[in-house]
Amino acid sequence: MSEVSGLSEVSRPSEVSGLLAVIDMQEVFAAPDSPWAAPRFAEAAQGIRRLLPAFGERVVFTRFLAPAAPSGAWEAYYRQWTFASRPPDAPLWRLVDEFADGARPTLDTTTFGKWTPELAARLGPEGRLVLAGVSTDCCVLSTALAAADAGTEVLVAADACAGSDDDSHAKALQIMDLYRPLVRVTTVAGILGEEGG
Repeated sequence: MSEVSGLSEVSRPSEVSGLLAVIDMQEVFAAPDSPWAAPRFAEAAQGIRRLLPAFGERVVFTRFLAPAAPSGAWEAYYRQWTFASRPPDAPLWRLVDEFADGARPTLDTTTFGKWTPELAARLGPEGRLVLAGVSTDCCVLSTALAAADAGTEVLVAADACAGSDDDSHAKALQIMDLYRPLVRVTTVAGILGEEGG
């Protein structure tokens, strides 16, 4: 995973509070032959597996879905990515097997950003959102900035995210880290309060 200088370290165990939003860990981003594959998807999944126990029931998974009838600029987008014009139950939109536990809440959206009224309502009074998933340079970035604009404290677990490529991943992390203190880029170890995070 590309390194980003100046990552914030969150070292107190109390920092594990908040809501973990796991962004779009779906087949379309995992399958190596997918046009939207995130090359380091498996590494992001490893980081997410480490985070899940610390958040218990305070976890929401999201899925990006194609709209039934794209409108506006989305029409051109789906003309470019015709393979993605599939219904919500299509295999490419499924969460990968290890995260497909139906007991966890899943938030479906047809937008890159997952900061919706539904996600905001799940956040609770504390107002801290921890982000992990894919793609760092698209849906994670879009979610982080919208949540920060709404006054939410956002932590991004850099090593539990994967981009469309390493360079885009690193650039997106750098951009998000410019939004301190609204958005802080850290690591899984930093969020969990582990030594040397």
